[in-house]
Amino acid sequence: QVQLLESGGGSVQSGGSLRLSCVGSGYTYSSYCMGWFRQAPGEEREGVASIDSDGRITYADSVKGRFIISRGNAKNTLYLQLNNLKPEDTAMYYCAAVPLWVESKTLSALYCLRAKNYGEDDWGKGTLVTISS
Repeated sequence: QVQLLESGGGSVQSGGSLRLSCVGSGYTYSSYCMGWFRQAPGEEREGVASIDSDGRITYADSVKGRFIISRGNAKNTLYLQLNNLKPEDTAMYYCAAVPLWVESKTLSALYCLRAKNYGEDDWGKGTLVTISS
């Protein structure tokens, strides 16, 4: 019954910035993973950035130092600030959220960055980011 809606995608030039937003409804999680993932045509979905209910943040190596994940004051919101964008960042970007049955801090910090740890119904529909050179 979780619903996630992404927004903020668009087309920008290399070096530009975007801010993606994700708003969730239909759920309240006390322990959770939330993350941003992306998928380019012909590629597997990869984790970009994640945050858990204990505030631990992880980033893919390819975006470290450029992207920032954060939660809004409304706890059902998730943001991704994309800076210094490169053509290789072009992809459909998805947000996802999944409840956990244990305290998130008992898990590996990489757990929430792995797409396989989210269920079929834990994803938004995506927002397209296109970067031109």
